[in-house]
Amino acid sequence: MMNYDDFLATDARLIILKELAQQPGHSANQTILLKVLDTFGHRRSREWVRQQMRYLADMNAVQMTEAGTVLIARLKQAGRDHLEHRIKLEGVDAPSEG
Repeated sequence: MMNYDDFLATDARLIILKELAQQPGHSANQTILLKVLDTFGHRRSREWVRQQMRYLADMNAVQMTEAGTVLIARLKQAGRDHLEHRIKLEGVDAPSEG
């Protein structure tokens, strides 16, 4: 059974992927993602958000780049496939149907 912290992380990762899919260029920096997560009730530190972004990069769902000290994530095909129910990424909530 998943503990509460893992549950929150899987939800946050799905929110990140959904936000990237909606952004122009399918990319966003950590500051934007921090604010989006806050809107959805995930009041977490900048480092926690960076950890979730790195996890998604490790799963090949996003491509990470750095601009100075800021991380930028860009949606990759695996992330898009997860959102479209083509694959299931471990550690990321499944998107709702519809």
